[in-house]
Amino acid sequence: MAKLVHFSEAASLALHAMVLISKSKTHVNVNSIASEMGASKNHLAKVLQQLVKHNFLKSVRGPSGGFILSKPPDQISILELYEAIEGKIDVPECPLDRQICPFNKCLMNGLVTDVTMQFKRYFQEQTLEDFVART
Repeated sequence: MAKLVHFSEAASLALHAMVLISKSKTHVNVNSIASEMGASKNHLAKVLQQLVKHNFLKSVRGPSGGFILSKPPDQISILELYEAIEGKIDVPECPLDRQICPFNKCLMNGLVTDVTMQFKRYFQEQTLEDFVART
């Protein structure tokens, strides 16, 4: 079945893991996060390292190590998290990414651009703290 909006597994892992880490007062290790989410430990570890690289998380090695937020959840937008994993959201002018169109006006009437902008605005306005409050 086709989906109009699709999240990659990596983006979903990032958002869900960040909520779990936000709810903890101490470091959370990748094994416990993977277990709670039913996710691949290896894939999750790669995603979390991306979030460390983008300064959303700090990681500590060792038996009592794990991951912890590098800044408060109300200072992290969901858009920032999403783009850290997926890259910047492109706002297309043409839903088919065509340079030349046989019509003077887009048949979609700008729908793809509008939906993309709504998605981007919504994620910019939502913080990690908002997502934590929903759980």
